[in-house]
Amino acid sequence: MADSIGNLLFKDKQLRLLLALSNTSKEWHISDLARAADVTYVHTSRFISRCEESGIVATERHGRAKRVFLTEKGTDVASTLQGVVNKINQPKTQAAQKTVQTGQPKQQ
Repeated sequence: MADSIGNLLFKDKQLRLLLALSNTSKEWHISDLARAADVTYVHTSRFISRCEESGIVATERHGRAKRVFLTEKGTDVASTLQGVVNKINQPKTQAAQKTVQTGQPKQQ
């Protein structure tokens, strides 16, 4: 999302972490998540703790490792954020075309 208007609306690191977690084909641990989102371990750990307090993520301890996953609420949030990011990154020509065709921006 670098160099886009999305950077004005969202905190890039937190967004990268949540969107990475939405990839359920991988079992996420804090260190893996930090590496995938290019964020420090400490930042990731603090963010995950805040998200857990909000009910967006849940964690399970396996020895020293902590597995992290989105809750149902978190999955909804991540999906909504991904939709917003997709809309923001939509080429201007597509958005302009829809406006010209209907006289108004397309409502979805």
